[in-house]
Amino acid sequence: MPTYLSPGVYVEETDSGSRPIEGVGTAVAAFVGIAARGPVNTPTLVSNWKQFVSTFGDFVPDAYLAHSVYGYFLNGGGNCYIVRVGQDAGEEPLRAQLTARTDDKGTAPKYDIRALPSAPLGETIEVEITENPRPEGEGDAAAAETFKLSVIRGGQPVEEFDGLTVARGKQNAVTVVNAQSKLISISEVSGSPAVRPTGGRVALTGEPPLPERLATSDYVGDSADRTGFGGLETIDEVTMVAVPDAMAAYQKGWIDADGLKAVQLALIAHCELMGDRVAIIDPPPDLRPQQVLDWRKNGAGYDSKYATLYWPWVKVADPATNSTILVPPSGHIAGIWGRNDDTRGVHKAPANEVIRGAISLGCDITSKEQELLNPEGINCIRSFSGRGIRVWGARTLSSDPSWRYVNVRRLFNYLEESILGGTQWVVFEPNDDALWAKIRRTIASFLVNEWRKGALFGLTPDEAFFVKCDRETNPAEGIDAGQVVCEIGVAPVKPAEFVIFRLSQFSGGAALAE
Repeated sequence: MPTYLSPGVYVEETDSGSRPIEGVGTAVAAFVGIAARGPVNTPTLVSNWKQFVSTFGDFVPDAYLAHSVYGYFLNGGGNCYIVRVGQDAGEEPLRAQLTARTDDKGTAPKYDIRALPSAPLGETIEVEITENPRPEGEGDAAAAETFKLSVIRGGQPVEEFDGLTVARGKQNAVTVVNAQSKLISISEVSGSPAVRPTGGRVALTGEPPLPERLATSDYVGDSADRTGFGGLETIDEVTMVAVPDAMAAYQKGWIDADGLKAVQLALIAHCELMGDRVAIIDPPPDLRPQQVLDWRKNGAGYDSKYATLYWPWVKVADPATNSTILVPPSGHIAGIWGRNDDTRGVHKAPANEVIRGAISLGCDITSKEQELLNPEGINCIRSFSGRGIRVWGARTLSSDPSWRYVNVRRLFNYLEESILGGTQWVVFEPNDDALWAKIRRTIASFLVNEWRKGALFGLTPDEAFFVKCDRETNPAEGIDAGQVVCEIGVAPVKPAEFVIFRLSQFSGGAALAE
């Protein structure tokens, strides 16, 4: 309390006793895989498909990262982190050279043109030079001649730069194009004289810089070196992780079945270590119901409340080949989780939701077949007549009935992270009854709001949760050790997985049984 020595009116700001807890984000995904370009082993935040293409390039043949991210945004996903694995910087972009007219000395200087990282893959990029006639009275000053440069993508002009010259100044071709073009950069070959390029069209050629081979360690990485999904340990916001291109490596023969299992086990271990995120596991491609069941029991006998498995693969359009392709479902599922969180809340099971962009499935299954798969934690994706392709499962890979459902695991992650972040003010406060009362009020207020949203079971807050922080949970020896112990119990809502209607006949006019 301040000491007042002079008469007057004073205003003091006092603590109200309850400090609100703000809920943390629940739908931030992380994807690890193969991209055409961009930073390697550096978790990079992207918020939409355009940002992904600008940083990492477009769809890549025989790789699933771009398809998964596209499916994520298409299905309602928001922010996500991308970890590109493969070779480091130094890859060659699409490029071409323009040959200039031969000068008086008989040399034919060239101009080097390269595609920018923002230039989309899968489409032809061409550069066309149109010569403008040299104005009369300009003499032999070739540098004064102007020309027009057009950038053509997919057969259509998308950028045009007129009145360009090779002379130094504001209209210099290199200066103008490099400052304004979103697709190409241009540079003069060292030692070439300033001579206007020859009119004509040239296509940028080259192959996307893909890795020659990836091993299990490339995906797993190392937290100390910030590589693979080990580098995601520094990103607190991530709540779900997928490695769709582990399947690409498996299909290419870069890793075998044991290598694939090692990647998935390491991914699950990462999520369990962090304690605030859930792994979305993809099964191998081209499996039938009995095969995926055998793989689940024998090849992937994972038991974790921090992991989920969805099957079968989904067929989507592939702009890279102008056809359709089967892709792992993890990216689309992550987007559905985000959409579900935005529309209903993290407490709602992310199931009975339409998969946007899915044309068909790699395998259509029946209810009888799902009866074998569902108890094993295999969340099926099914096609229903008149209702589209939907997610028809919401289980984790845990054998513990308490953590059977995805929404329960993710709800607890949300509650734990929110309470952890919203009670940092408690540290170093006087450890007494007043502090314990503040803690109880703060946490109870937060849980009441969650109960009102429908996240907790019960007709009243007393049925939905309890918060205990008093002399019983904080004995003298605990206080001497500098500890504050607060016990919290919540009753999460669980999905109506099996809806049963019991119908019976009754005689007309008879009273209904109560």
